[in-house]
Amino acid sequence: MSDGGCKVLVTGGAGFIGSHVADAYLERGDHVWVVDDLSSGRLENVNPDATFLEMGIKDPALGDLFDDVGFDLVSLHAAQIDVRTSVTDPALDASINILGLLNVLECARRTGTRRIVYVSSGGVVYGEPEQIPTPERAPKRPLSPYGVTKLAGEYYLHYYQAIHGLEYVALRYSNVFGPRQDPHGEAGVVAIFCQRLQAGEQLTIFGDGEQTRDYVFVKDVVSANLFASDAPLAPEPNIDSVAFNVGTGVATSVNRLADVLENVAGSNPGRVHLGERAGELRHSTLDVSRIAGGGWAARYSLEDGLRETFEFIASQLIGA
Repeated sequence: MSDGGCKVLVTGGAGFIGSHVADAYLERGDHVWVVDDLSSGRLENVNPDATFLEMGIKDPALGDLFDDVGFDLVSLHAAQIDVRTSVTDPALDASINILGLLNVLECARRTGTRRIVYVSSGGVVYGEPEQIPTPERAPKRPLSPYGVTKLAGEYYLHYYQAIHGLEYVALRYSNVFGPRQDPHGEAGVVAIFCQRLQAGEQLTIFGDGEQTRDYVFVKDVVSANLFASDAPLAPEPNIDSVAFNVGTGVATSVNRLADVLENVAGSNPGRVHLGERAGELRHSTLDVSRIAGGGWAARYSLEDGLRETFEFIASQLIGA
């Protein structure tokens, strides 16, 4: 990175995670462009110091933007991220997560972008893993079209690296939560529980509540993105050697999540259990030793992250 800052494009930069990442690049002195079609992102999430363009990653006009700017780095957060949507409409999922990705990669290849930071998903590419915590080298057995497209994206990136020399790092997120989160996506349960507790409503838990996930706070995910922007790459990269799990390595059950949030809220309106949701993974926790070996670590405890998230959602409800 030059002292004058990089030219960075954040796709999906009006969304929950992407907007935090765009903020971080601006804070370190980079010049940031945000592209988002606002299908799920929110304009109020976009930092006023960023240059914003309302468009999707499939838009042919994206090529003009690459020609005009010549980006050094692209952060690929734009995606169709809802697993249930991918199941009901796999063609829609693929049109965004595959065709949109290819549009970005062709633009980057043609204009000399140095590196892509690609958001993959540790929660879906491994499927129901045999080893927990799950390392990057574990077998890939995605059980949803969303997981298939995320894994396919890594293979496309590997091709562009091997044939065209386009550097990339894949970040396989666990269940990210934090301020600006909505009730959708992999860790939407946090936002749903926060809203219900603030309304004094019972928490709905599917199944016995002992299914586990690896919940990681969004500010820790942001620091992982900054790490990935400059991390040295393996001399002969394959999809696992340039991929980093991003999580805490700690399994948290839905019941435990509810316990902590009730403590944060100082409220216990009760819980209701419904039947298990078909196709839902039972357990997912990531081995983060590889990225920890590069100096990154999750620094927020579950309780601290949940408290900050709860307070943010409360402030939004008061503002509304």
